[in-house]
Amino acid sequence: MRNKNLLFKVFSLLMVASILLAACGTPATQAPAAPAASGIDGLVASCKAEGMLTIIATPASWANYGDIFKLFETQSGVKINSLDENAGSADELKAIDANKGNKGPQSPDIVDVGYAYGKKGIDAGAYQPYKVSNWDKIPDTVLGIPSKDPNGMWTGGYYGVMALEVNTAVVKNVPATWADLLKPEYKGQVALTGDPRSSNQAIQIVIASALANGGSLDNIQPGLDFFKQMNAAGNFVPVIAKVGTIAQGATPITLAWDYNAFGDKDSLAGNPPLSVTYLSPTVASMYVQAISAYAPHLNCAKLWMEILHSDAGQLAWIKGYAHGVHQADMEARGVIPADLKAKLPSSSTYASAVSPTPAQLTAATDAIKAGWDKTVGVDVK
Repeated sequence: MRNKNLLFKVFSLLMVASILLAACGTPATQAPAAPAASGIDGLVASCKAEGMLTIIATPASWANYGDIFKLFETQSGVKINSLDENAGSADELKAIDANKGNKGPQSPDIVDVGYAYGKKGIDAGAYQPYKVSNWDKIPDTVLGIPSKDPNGMWTGGYYGVMALEVNTAVVKNVPATWADLLKPEYKGQVALTGDPRSSNQAIQIVIASALANGGSLDNIQPGLDFFKQMNAAGNFVPVIAKVGTIAQGATPITLAWDYNAFGDKDSLAGNPPLSVTYLSPTVASMYVQAISAYAPHLNCAKLWMEILHSDAGQLAWIKGYAHGVHQADMEARGVIPADLKAKLPSSSTYASAVSPTPAQLTAATDAIKAGWDKTVGVDVK
């Protein structure tokens, strides 16, 4: 969903400069330590010896990960092994558990999961600690919630705001409110970007719809009821929306994280034209990254984390319209190019956004998983 080549060379140079002091962490059985004396060269050499980095549920189009893939492969000389790009956060934890004793290419080294799955992964013993070399530069909170686990078990990388993505070649009147999505003119047009029983993005869409229908961050049942109404009206399409289905008109109205929606708009370049707007109320939430407790390629995983938190890695996410966790610091240092900064949506356009606390998101996730089939009664795939 992102243009992958623009600014890549600049990013590569920035990345090298920003992580020169990054280093190997310690084995999974120890607490995170300060960077080792061998520095980035030692970490790169160890990664090259491992020969692979395995990721999961991370499409190149998601938040401009494609540029980050190139940064990693250029810096390390190691190829990325990408598993099941369409998997959800719950699937990522399942993959870790299923491959505990597997040192082969089916065992994920790294996960990128929704906020609630930070705690879920810790509780499941799925992660191991690692603090990147610029750990102290990561703010303690973003959106009023913790942005890093104090023990280094996970680290927040970026956040998104839920937006409405519409193919205006098919839909002439763009919905302006949540209630509009129930109108007869949108029959067979409204879709989700994942299965609400496993996808964090889809779960957060249900939470946002609950807020718009008399619910709260502690009461998401109205969100399930809303999708029941939409399904009964024939407006809901139980197909996971992707850029292809949006462009074809199979899922012309889609709710998605803003960075995915703006990325689709860029990639389609007006063919067909897309509208990206923010319904009110809406939600915002962070995605976090963690190293698998059983990572076969541990040094490559550590190098990956260092790159994500370098200026180059953060710029790649920002280029993809994701709100990087280091963005405020980078703005203060004046390292975000003016043309890139000008493309980012103004915060006033999503002023209604609220973010669930970890406990609220965990409770909502469990309630939606348990209640989707019972209330909505439709399989999303």
